[in-house]
Amino acid sequence: MLGMASYGFLYPSGSSLLAQTLYPTRPLKLIVPFAVGGSGDLIARLVADQLSKNLGQTVLIENKGGNGSTVGTELASKATSDGYTLVLSNGAAITIGPLLGEQLGYKPLEDFVHISLLGTFTNALIVRSDHPAQNFAEFLALAKAHPGKVSYASAGVGSAGYLTGELLKSTAKIDMVHIPYKGTGPAMSDLLGGQIEAMFNALIAASPFIKSGKVRALAITASNRSPDHPDIPTMAETLPGVIGDAWFGISAPSKTPQFIVDRLSEALTQIMQSGELKGKLIDMGLNPIGLNQKEFNQFLVNENKKWGPVIKSSGLKANP
Repeated sequence: MLGMASYGFLYPSGSSLLAQTLYPTRPLKLIVPFAVGGSGDLIARLVADQLSKNLGQTVLIENKGGNGSTVGTELASKATSDGYTLVLSNGAAITIGPLLGEQLGYKPLEDFVHISLLGTFTNALIVRSDHPAQNFAEFLALAKAHPGKVSYASAGVGSAGYLTGELLKSTAKIDMVHIPYKGTGPAMSDLLGGQIEAMFNALIAASPFIKSGKVRALAITASNRSPDHPDIPTMAETLPGVIGDAWFGISAPSKTPQFIVDRLSEALTQIMQSGELKGKLIDMGLNPIGLNQKEFNQFLVNENKKWGPVIKSSGLKANP
């Protein structure tokens, strides 16, 4: 016997009454394409808890990490389009991976309806405390004066830090050497130890070292200054368009009925405006945004336009 949610497909989309009475009638599943305990997982659990309260149904977390988050994302793309399977979408799986030429088992834009952009993670360009550049302008001047001599580290090729560095090189017309690490933890250790001179790291992770004076933050990758570090300028203040934040969103398989998408969008907008959730997400380093479906899709278009030329000019390709 068909459940009430199944009958919803017989009705026209856009009905608030249908969305409230026919969906959801059972628990939802949120696929998190990362391992348990990481930032993506923790953010997903916070959002799922609030979404459960709003919808009146449990939102269960299913961790399916692997291959840069594409394993879980592909699994979600093949789920039934009934609104009961969602996925924590992110740049590696939706924008960067495809631009790198990765062979994916899904089409990032066609196989999903992208419901809400939750927020972004800000990176910071930091240098060791005895670095000669006292600010971002001096760092750029140093790089221009010594082509190929200034280096920067990141969490690895294809990471947000790496791509931001390539965007910086292209926009500022400077030649810097990239030093890839397997994560920002080892890179930070080498920065503090004097083995490297500059790196991109999550602002929240670098914050204790900035406040203690062990490292100096020259600029951040966000579009606006951080409330916690209002004295640190954005790169875009000097070089418009140089914005390189990572992001997380909520998406669902394509062909999910619009009235269900509208219900989820409404719920996510409400919880992202909650002071309690906002505070917790900010503490974790996420800049809460809460873009709706239309805004999220435009954001993805802009991301592709921004990173496509950067990846092409750098010659970066996915690992075989």
